[in-house]
Amino acid sequence: MTKTPDSVVRSYIDEHEPAFLRELSDWLSIPSVSADPERAGDVRRSAEWLAGALRTTGFPVAEVWETDGLPAVFAEWPSGDASAPTVLVYGHHDVQPAAKEDGWETEPFTPTVVGRRLFARGAADDKGQVFFHTLGVRAHLAATGRTAPAVNLKLLIEGEEESGSPHFADLVRREAERLAADVVIISDTGMWAESTPTVCTGMRGLADCQIDFFGPDTDIHSGSFGGAVPNPAEVAAVLAAALHDADRRVAVPGFYDGVVELTDRERALIAELPFDEAQWLRVAKSYGTQGEAGYSTLERIWARPTAEVNGVWGGYTGPGGKTIVPAEAHLKLSFRLVAGQEVEKIQEAIRSWVAEQVPEGVRHEIVFPGATRPCLTPLDHPALQSVTRAMGRAFEQKILFTREGGSGPAADLQDVLGAPVLFLGISVPSDGWHSVNEKVELDLLRKGVETSAYLWGDLAETWR
Repeated sequence: MTKTPDSVVRSYIDEHEPAFLRELSDWLSIPSVSADPERAGDVRRSAEWLAGALRTTGFPVAEVWETDGLPAVFAEWPSGDASAPTVLVYGHHDVQPAAKEDGWETEPFTPTVVGRRLFARGAADDKGQVFFHTLGVRAHLAATGRTAPAVNLKLLIEGEEESGSPHFADLVRREAERLAADVVIISDTGMWAESTPTVCTGMRGLADCQIDFFGPDTDIHSGSFGGAVPNPAEVAAVLAAALHDADRRVAVPGFYDGVVELTDRERALIAELPFDEAQWLRVAKSYGTQGEAGYSTLERIWARPTAEVNGVWGGYTGPGGKTIVPAEAHLKLSFRLVAGQEVEKIQEAIRSWVAEQVPEGVRHEIVFPGATRPCLTPLDHPALQSVTRAMGRAFEQKILFTREGGSGPAADLQDVLGAPVLFLGISVPSDGWHSVNEKVELDLLRKGVETSAYLWGDLAETWR
């Protein structure tokens, strides 16, 4: 396999890092908060800034793409090699709300370098991780003597990820032909720790719902009627308690149909991670572990489907007592899904199960507001091997593997484009995503640049 000379890449990064950080700081100064309608103009300004920066980088195509909400950015740089694979990099340019009075030690939209850390909203999530690809591709060209990347390189940088990506799937479907790729790289994730570089291989999906229970037409006297008519609050409580069996398995019939089980190799790789359960509990602000029997804590949150009661309410909750049978009660549930589970089948199974639990005399309504599919990359996939090798060269150590317990828009790209999804991120837990004093470690940002520089040549060689 042809190798980009590592010393040339590192020298190029040394020379251009100051300008790179100035440009990144300019972008971080734009408060592109997608959740705040008053910041819509700033989100657009962020998109236009990025499109201009990508054109300056060398992308012959860099466009602001409109949606029914806030704009995304698309860029494309053809390889010129007929046999080159096509790679699509996904990230987002919108950020979470932030204000100094929230507890920030610096102004969140005045990027500040302290030692080898850059503090600003979006430094890690996700502008810093998007922007490292601009210097990475230039280092790739400088070290190889190419005038275009070794792969057909595309970027899709969303503007609404921090608001739940409400228009993303429609955008991907609309532009599927231009977004067509052999592999998708998600640069909106992190690593296990600064001293333990890792590659994420999958994310869980999500199906959530609200169930409303209706009994009497109005609250009624519990002395006159209690014990003789069904109580919606009790129905909600009983249903919530029935979600799991004694082994903490989800009790919905058919829930585990098709689930891709962990292999012995995957369980061994998870066990290699330096996991401190006591420290994890402190981060979780919790006092004990619980979950499906037969699985470790990491296996439960990464590779097993779950059900959670997110909220339950109904009846009287004010001071003192009010002896009633309430007219209604409500329950919010969420289900994390893993590879092999089909969202539509899960939703239908939940509907059927709920209907069986609700007694005569109580009417119920169930609404699923949306869903996210799970995604998983096989460990032996050649593109994953390329990412692992490129990171290994940058970090000069063994790369381990993780998964993400949460959910994101990655599955939309996988489903619509039919391409495997891979994750390349250099953020660490201390970076404070969505919190005060968000930062990125500059030494890790450099490793992201370096990984990007090595990756395109490795992918081109692998896919040939």
